[in-house]
Amino acid sequence: MNRERLGSRLGFILLSAGCAIGCGNVWKFPWMAGQYGGGGFVLIYVICLLLLGLPILVVELTLGRASQASPVRMYQKLEKPGHKWHIHGYLALFGNFCLMAFYTVVAGWIIYYFYKFLVGQYVDLGFVTTISNPKVNIIFLAIVVVVGFLILCFKLQSGLERITKYMMAALLIIIVVLAVRSLVLPGAVEGLKFYLLPDFGKINGKVVVAAMNQAFFTLGLGIGSMAIFGSYIDKKRSLLGESVNIIILDSFVAIMAGLIIFPACTTYGVKVNSGPGLLFDTMVTVFNNMNGGRVWGTIFFLFMVFAAMSTVLAVFENILACIREMTGWSRPKGCILSAVIVFLFSITTALGYNVWSGFVPFAEGSAWLDVWDFILNCNLLAIGAVVMTLFTCFKFGWGWDNFILEANMGKGLKIKSWMKPIFRWVVPVVVIFLYIYGLATYNWQ
Repeated sequence: MNRERLGSRLGFILLSAGCAIGCGNVWKFPWMAGQYGGGGFVLIYVICLLLLGLPILVVELTLGRASQASPVRMYQKLEKPGHKWHIHGYLALFGNFCLMAFYTVVAGWIIYYFYKFLVGQYVDLGFVTTISNPKVNIIFLAIVVVVGFLILCFKLQSGLERITKYMMAALLIIIVVLAVRSLVLPGAVEGLKFYLLPDFGKINGKVVVAAMNQAFFTLGLGIGSMAIFGSYIDKKRSLLGESVNIIILDSFVAIMAGLIIFPACTTYGVKVNSGPGLLFDTMVTVFNNMNGGRVWGTIFFLFMVFAAMSTVLAVFENILACIREMTGWSRPKGCILSAVIVFLFSITTALGYNVWSGFVPFAEGSAWLDVWDFILNCNLLAIGAVVMTLFTCFKFGWGWDNFILEANMGKGLKIKSWMKPIFRWVVPVVVIFLYIYGLATYNWQ
């Protein structure tokens, strides 16, 4: 099977950033910041992005470009004979399914809210009511899965790359407009203080673990979501520089999302620690109390649709690439199988707050979404990050020299010799420590 290519460097950056930018930035990041103390969480999150996220992102892109393969095949192309690193490739594919098991449902909620604002039926729109309706959840989940894989039936450049370029450009424009609008709200100053000024007394081990998990989640690290795009690019640019560009775009959208949400929370009295419903309940309240609320609400949730679908398309592409490499099938045939599997995984979350609401896996109020979130965010992302780093940086894996040769190929920022201890020791040791601490302190009941 001939390896497809992205048509331009801009296409790669926007597509890779699109994988990172999505519900993780605009839906999850604000409610995580609200739940874990505001500015302190944001500060630790940025540190985790730079200290842990950036090196691991470089590692993923390098493995993808060097192997020219999806996560299920990249280890087999790079590992030494007889080694078993490739087992993680299948675990990475499972991780992508776990991510889509709840992400597609959240994307469906966003499309539903966009539709309700578009037709003017948003006044009594409540998050709890929405997720309690199995019909709404299943229908809009199906829309996400069908539309996503329908786009991917086309070739890489004419399908995924072209659509993502337009969506990302529109997304960045809309989020700036909405942030400016939110900053002039009466309670904006108090919201900004909570969001941007760290309260060091609220920073503890749980906050650090949550910030690391969020950094990995928003970049899709540890499950090969970025490696696949490394396999689609040429060797004209070094990968440290490209990784920095991706993180800048990703961080920009996450920070701007908070600038939209928290001034609105303090202006209209919405609790900042209200969890997964924060985005939906906050913005509906805002638009119900705003002149031209229907128009602003439609614009906001259109932006959210772009953000959500950019990630959905990117992860769908990763799943599809794995399926195609394992089966040798064409894009359309691979899309059908991938769509069926994703839909079956996602039904659990779609029905988790209604038909299967009796299933409470952890603390009171938890549901199937929390199961997939726990498997992915609390386990697979961290484990995958460590495996990839060890494989890349030591002789018992692919090896540091091979890694540097590939990562530094082309124009742009280079990995320097002084960075070696960071990649080899700091990243895996810190991630392993925080991973174990996170499991030990997890809220099981």
